[in-house]
Amino acid sequence: MADKGVIMRCVIISGSPDTNSDFLSEVIKPDDYVICADRGCDFAKQAGITPNLVVGDFDSEPNVLFPNTKTVRLIPEKDDTDTMHSVGLALEKNFDTIVILGALGGRFDHSFANVAVLSYIHEHGRRGVLLSENEKIEFLSVGHYEYKNMKGKTFSLFPFGCPSVCVSYSDTKYPLDKYYISSSVTLGVSNIFTSDMATIDIYDGNAILIINLKEC
Repeated sequence: MADKGVIMRCVIISGSPDTNSDFLSEVIKPDDYVICADRGCDFAKQAGITPNLVVGDFDSEPNVLFPNTKTVRLIPEKDDTDTMHSVGLALEKNFDTIVILGALGGRFDHSFANVAVLSYIHEHGRRGVLLSENEKIEFLSVGHYEYKNMKGKTFSLFPFGCPSVCVSYSDTKYPLDKYYISSSVTLGVSNIFTSDMATIDIYDGNAILIINLKEC
């Protein structure tokens, strides 16, 4: 369990078929607490990563358990996903940051559910991030956010769980000043950070921020 007052990171490996095991090896640090959600076990094995905890109903990958790793076995008929259950366990352990890998791609409904998990993590006072080799996705509530070393990266921002979000951008190609972006328009698509110290301010509502780490 994470010690109180110490910033520690939990990494959850989910089971998207688009998961790149080489990327997992690059991102996961030696002191990360790693949870594999069901088929995430397969990708962890490919990356040479031994998790601290394995969670799932194992309906998709029943034979990839780590013999010396604690396993939480879930019943297939349940109200949450294996990833969501893993997040709940991470929250119980008081990690400050929860990074979810292998959560994007494959079935869109699964990807969308994983985006919704970011809101749940925020509601519990922690920071959540969905990360792939191509994208970084964050949940933003009212506050000031700084983005360093992102010059040239494309980003999109959308209201999430609300009709609109009031936002300001600085040091972006298309700046905004306390502008309300509605959930029924596409204005938030494809802006660009124009400096290595850009800021986003949220004044009202919540948003999902998607940063494209690689240009198409």
